[in-house]
Amino acid sequence: MSTIYLDNSATTALCDEAKQAMLAAMECYGNPSSLHKAGLDAEHMVKKAREQVLSALGVRTNAGQVYFTSSGTEANNLAILGSAYAKERRVGGRIVTTEGEHSSVEMVLRDLEKKGFDVVRIPTRDGVLDMDFASKAITKDTLLVTTMMVNNETGALYDLKALFALAKRNAPGVVTHCDAVQGFMKTIFSPAAIGADMVTVSSHKIHGPKGVGALYVSAEVLKAKKLIPVTLGGGQEAGMRSGTENTIGIAGFGAACARAQSTLRDDLRRMSALRTYLEGKLAEIGEIKLNLPRAGRAPHIVNLTLPDIKSETMLHYLSGQGIYVSSGSACSSHGHATSRALSAFGLGAEQADCSLRVSLCPANTEGEIDALCAALGTGVRELVRIHK
Repeated sequence: MSTIYLDNSATTALCDEAKQAMLAAMECYGNPSSLHKAGLDAEHMVKKAREQVLSALGVRTNAGQVYFTSSGTEANNLAILGSAYAKERRVGGRIVTTEGEHSSVEMVLRDLEKKGFDVVRIPTRDGVLDMDFASKAITKDTLLVTTMMVNNETGALYDLKALFALAKRNAPGVVTHCDAVQGFMKTIFSPAAIGADMVTVSSHKIHGPKGVGALYVSAEVLKAKKLIPVTLGGGQEAGMRSGTENTIGIAGFGAACARAQSTLRDDLRRMSALRTYLEGKLAEIGEIKLNLPRAGRAPHIVNLTLPDIKSETMLHYLSGQGIYVSSGSACSSHGHATSRALSAFGLGAEQADCSLRVSLCPANTEGEIDALCAALGTGVRELVRIHK
């Protein structure tokens, strides 16, 4: 049975460019920290990948640094914990975020709350930042504003340029961090353009290998020592993230960045067209409700609510036909709590429990979307009848 993969926000297929770069790196088995030729060759591969990530981020030379990590989750941990503890006597300081953050941000912040930090969450109803709330929440003692660029479940694209500009006005010493895991290579931006001091990105969301992420940190933050390492050891990654670098994965990440950068505008147009086509087809299934963000949107995510059918039931139905979508973030799919992202969007618990996420990549086709919508239409009729 052929398969139709429409869960690209969870992970993406490895592109040929990443495969080739990884195969080359497999032949270069030296440790990037070693001083002999094998080590220097590996170091050169890591350096090249670092430059490719910086280029894809639109960062000019000497404007900042990229530190490789094991994942976007680790990069978020480094950004939040590393800035929270960078200065003495900061416990009790304020951190501002949003209500629907990814668990790799939310869980870290909950832990910091237990340790005395004051965490305030901006409402995001209908996928829009409540800027009036943010204006009051970001006070002069705010040390960090951390928020995602694109919501991983709804596709809402937040106005971070406005939020971070507000943060800099209200709290001149604040550090701004953007979790761009779902926005990187899905929208055109640079850290400078949106006012982000730090940006998290992840390899496997852009057709690179799993197990590699990165944190961009601005030169200003590094100079002011507003970020400290949270993983100590051999001092790799300029002392910011100890541990022998995953040269093979990093090489693949860099190659995936270069590929995505070279095709970015065409890819965005392709995904936007596919999203429009998908939403038109879904609208023909009268019982399905589209959960559309009120303002900015990423081109690759569509969230929908089924008529009294639990998302897990429909997932199994579609999977049986070789069609793969998601009920939300793959990182939290094994939990049973109501989605925080969908609750923040404005959905009730029952609606959230009946919602699916379809996420696209440029390689998807209208034929695949036709097959998905045909299966959804049949599934809605059959499963509703069963539940009645």
